[in-house]
Amino acid sequence: MRQLTIVVLLLVAVGLQSALRSVWQPFGYADLTLILVVYFALQRQPLQALIVGAAAGLLTDFLVGRPALLGAGGFSKTLTAYAVYFVASRVMLDTTILRIPVLASASLIDNVVYVGMHRLLGQPSPMPFIQSLSYKLIATTVAGTILLYGYESFFSNKARQRRQFTIRRRVVRGSTGSLRRRLR
Repeated sequence: MRQLTIVVLLLVAVGLQSALRSVWQPFGYADLTLILVVYFALQRQPLQALIVGAAAGLLTDFLVGRPALLGAGGFSKTLTAYAVYFVASRVMLDTTILRIPVLASASLIDNVVYVGMHRLLGQPSPMPFIQSLSYKLIATTVAGTILLYGYESFFSNKARQRRQFTIRRRVVRGSTGSLRRRLR
């Protein structure tokens, strides 16, 4: 069941990224598949992160088409997944503030490796390097921070526990408050 969820998330991210690019070009700079790869790498599940990275990169390369080198995106996202996992396994990255530099670094690594693969194999880069790097870095970091914060706030296990304890606290406060009123 978890693998099916991952496949659906991956397809939605790739489809949404290509659809947003057709709606308004600046939306295309936010790399939603990279955000998904970073999320799985931060979960400290290396094999899953590497597979998601390779699949996301290959799907993105396949959709981009002619100027892109097939496999360069897969390699760059796989290498990024490994780098994020390596850091996440040694440093506790559970807060949103610490994830911002991780997202920025992941975007930087992904873009440098992607453009480097194109230049190494003599292919023209789809966009100038500095322009691509700066736009993708800003857009992916902002979008990733918002998406990961939203997920942590509403859908994670921590959020479920927080909601359960909030209900328990209300019950406890309500019962002690009525007890105090009765004693007076």
